[in-house]
Order: sequence, then C-alpha cells, then structure tokens
Amino acid sequence: MAETLRTRWPELRVLHLPDYDALPPELPDTDIFIGYSLRAEQLKHAKKLKWIHSTAAGVAQLMYPELRDSGILVTNPRGVFSVPMAEHTIGMMIAMGRNFPDSVRFQDKSTWGQQLLWDMPQQLTELNGKILLIVGFGSIGQELAKRAKAFDIRVWGVTRSVKGDSSLAEKIVPASQLSEVLPDADYLVIAAPETKDTKQLIGAKEIALMKRGSRLINVGRGSLLDEAALITALEKGHLAGAALDVTGTEPLPENSPLWKAPNLFITPHTSAVSDRLWHRETELLVELLELWFNGKPMKNVVDLSRGY
Repeated sequence: MAETLRTRWPELRVLHLPDYDALPPELPDTDIFIGYSLRAEQLKHAKKLKWIHSTAAGVAQLMYPELRDSGILVTNPRGVFSVPMAEHTIGMMIAMGRNFPDSVRFQDKSTWGQQLLWDMPQQLTELNGKILLIVGFGSIGQELAKRAKAFDIRVWGVTRSVKGDSSLAEKIVPASQLSEVLPDADYLVIAAPETKDTKQLIGAKEIALMKRGSRLINVGRGSLLDEAALITALEKGHLAGAALDVTGTEPLPENSPLWKAPNLFITPHTSAVSDRLWHRETELLVELLELWFNGKPMKNVVDLSRGY
C-alpha cells in the first residue's frame, strides 16, 4: 500500500509504521491517518489531521466524543470485505447443514460415522427452500444474498433504513419488525454494524422466537449477540447449530464455555481474510485519495451520528 501511494504521488510523504510505538512524534504533522485506531489521547496531538481512513469496516473504536466533535472526515473500507465474508458465511451454512464438523471429528478418530451422523438430532439437511434471514442487509448481506440465491435459498433482509437491492430478497423489513420475521427463519445471519443500538441485538428473547431446529451465524461483531443465551439454546437443543466468526472477547479465552458448547462451529475472525484483501484495500484508498486531491465528493464516508 505504502509503495503504491509513493509511486502514484511522489510529492506525498508516506510514512508506514509497523506498529503504534513510533506514532506520537509523527502525529503533529499528519494530515491523513490510515489505520485501525486512533485514541482520544492521541487525537489531541494531531493538530493538522483532516481525514482518518479506517482499514477496518467496523469503526466503533473511533466513535468517541472528541472525534465526533472534531470535524475530521472518517472513511472506512466498506465493500472490501463483502465477498470473502459472503463466501465464508455460505461455507458455514453448508458446514452446519451437512455436519462437516462432526465428519472431521470422526475422521480424526478413523471412524466411519455414516449412521452416527444420520442418528444425530440435527440431521443432515439441504439448503434449498430454506429461509435465510440476514440482519444487516448492507454490502456484506447483499453479497451473501447473491450467493444464497444460487442455492435456491429464500432470502429475507432486515435493515434500519429498509434500503437494499430488492431483486436479491423476497422481502426487506425494518429492524423494528425483527421479532415478526424471526419465527420463520431457518438460518439467521447477523451482519449488522456495531453501534450503541445494536449491542445485544440478538438475545434470549430473540433466540426464543426462532423455530426449534433453526441455526444462527454471527459474522458481525461479538457484541451483537448474547453468547450466554446462545449456549443455553444450544444445550437445550432449541437451535440445531450455530457458527461464530466473532466473539465478545477476542482472542477467545481458553476457559470460555463457547469452546465446549454443543453444535457450535467457531472460526477465529477469519471471514474477511483473503489473499486479495490488501489489493482491494489499496485500490479503494487510491480511489479515495484521487477524490480527495481533486476536491470531489468522497465515498465510504462514515456517518458519525450513526457510527457506521
């Protein structure tokens, strides 16, 4: 990324820091900051700062009052992670429906588990005809919907704005109607942004509304899901399975009960990871800098009042 920017704009001083240790002396002269986080105590030293570009789609770590009131532009890489996350989520759905995790466990034990897999309460199933409820029908949710349609899955979307490509979903409902559509979902995917309004968005009450034998996937943020309620629903067999790519505490501690929860498939926050990630990040940043230097309207601007 740094070399691409230096080549494109040789007059631009591009400083690439491998960590935050050397950041303090550089902040007073910084016009544009690119990175995951800039804390409030660091921001006060960045007197010339005009623009922060977050390399993470989630920007909850930047939503403190000092930044909100600063007038500094904040952008994020919205859309960069959507394709790998959509593919990862489809993979999770297939893995749960076909019970790949238990197949791998049987393989590790050199056990031919055909009958054992069939006899499990969460029987092997198909995706076609199932209802996929996507909470957060933004760029990730819509990329997921495109792929789900190839499996003849019925897609329903939930958004705060009720906006989205209607050709990708049977219906799109406002977040206020979430409780009305939860009982119909065979698969619930949480892909909403982390804001003060979405914390614990799916808790015991919401899980209880889901039909027995349905499945839940969280690729949004760990804070959006009540993990204790999830564990209870899995232990009681109310949910046939769940898959998490994000957790409330990361890395997930060794003693977390999530590790031992029945029928829970965990990936270590890798849904957005791809060998194409930094190519996409760099392409977007070059596009944003072109807009910035030419005085044109910016894209991927974060709404500081909403937090995404």
